[in-house]
Amino acid sequence: MTIKLFAKGQPGYEVLIGRGLLDDLNGSLGDSVRKVLLVYPVGMQASAEAVADNLIETGKQVWQLPVADGEDAKTDRWLSIAWSSLGQAEFSRSDAVITLGGGATTDLGGFIAATWLRGISVVHVPTTLLAMVDAAIGGKTGINTLEGKNLVGAFHEPKAVLVDLDTLETLPKLELISGFGEIVKCGFIADPVILDLIEEDVNDARDIHSERFAELVRRSIEVKTDVVGVDFKESNRREILNYGHTLGHSIELVEHFMWRHGRAVSIGLVFAAELGRLSGRLSDEVADRHRSVLQLLDLPTTYPADRWEALYAGMQVDKKSRGGILRFIVLDGLAKPGVLEAPTKELLFTAFQEIAE
Repeated sequence: MTIKLFAKGQPGYEVLIGRGLLDDLNGSLGDSVRKVLLVYPVGMQASAEAVADNLIETGKQVWQLPVADGEDAKTDRWLSIAWSSLGQAEFSRSDAVITLGGGATTDLGGFIAATWLRGISVVHVPTTLLAMVDAAIGGKTGINTLEGKNLVGAFHEPKAVLVDLDTLETLPKLELISGFGEIVKCGFIADPVILDLIEEDVNDARDIHSERFAELVRRSIEVKTDVVGVDFKESNRREILNYGHTLGHSIELVEHFMWRHGRAVSIGLVFAAELGRLSGRLSDEVADRHRSVLQLLDLPTTYPADRWEALYAGMQVDKKSRGGILRFIVLDGLAKPGVLEAPTKELLFTAFQEIAE
C-alpha cells in the first residue's frame, strides 16, 4: 500500500511512501518535462540505468550524471560539471533534475536544480534511510566547504519525493542504523511514539520489511513536513530540527566528513540532552532515555575526550550560530524543544565530559 503525504510549503509537494514506486516516477515529473538530468552516486550505475531506460520509454530525454559517493559529491567541482552539462544540453525552466541516492546526492542535486536558471524542478528518490526521513524532505539543499558542512546552499522545494522502501534492500546495515539517528531525533522533539515503537521491539523496528519500520519512516517524515510547513526558511520553528546537529556537524567537520551523518547526530543528541540537564531544563529521566534508546540501536553515544578544542572551534562556524552567538536546541521536556542561546564554554565543556571517552 502506498501512503501519500502532502508537505505544505511554497507551494508544497507530495511524498509517496511504499514499495515499487519507481514506476510512478514519470507521473511525478509531469508531461511538460522533456529533459531530465539524473544525478546519482557512481556506485548506483545499474539502478540509474534502469531508471533512465524507464524514463526514455515514456518519451523523456535523459542525461546521466554519476557523482562521487557520499559527502565527496557535495563540492563546487560537481556543481560546475552539472552546470556545464545542463548548459550543453540546453535545459530550460520546464525541464527537471532527478536525484537517486542518499542525502549527499539529494543535497547536491537539489542545489543544482535551485541554481540552474534560478530554479527548475527536482524530484528526489532517496535510497538510504537517512535521506528518506531527513535530507530529501524539506527543501534544504547545499554543498560543503573546507570551513564547514552545508555552509553554501538554498531553500528549494522538490516537485515530489518518492520513498521506495524496496531500495533499502541492498543498503549496508551500518548505513541503515545511521539513519535511525534522525528518527530518534524526531521522537524526542515531536513524536514520542517513535521512541516507544523502538523500545518495544528494536529488532522489529530495524527490520525494513516490518510494519513497525514503515510506521517509523512515516512518522519521522510527518514530523519534518509538519515543522517545515509552518517555517520553510528556518526563521523560527524549523530550528528545532537542528536538535543534536550543532555538535554533530562539528564532529563531521573534525572527521573530514568521513563519519556518517546519523552517527554524528547520535552523539550530538546525547550532548544536547546533557546541556538540557545541566541548564536545569530537562529531567534526568528524559536525558538518560537518549542514551538508552540510541544504544539499543547500536548508535554511538561517546566521542574521544582529546577532540574537545577542535569540536568547539567547529561549532563556532556552524550555520546555526547567529551574529557569532551559538544557539543550541535543547528540551524542556519530552517533545518540548526550546533554544539555549550563548551557553558558556565552561557549560559546553562540562556537557562534553558526559560523552567523552
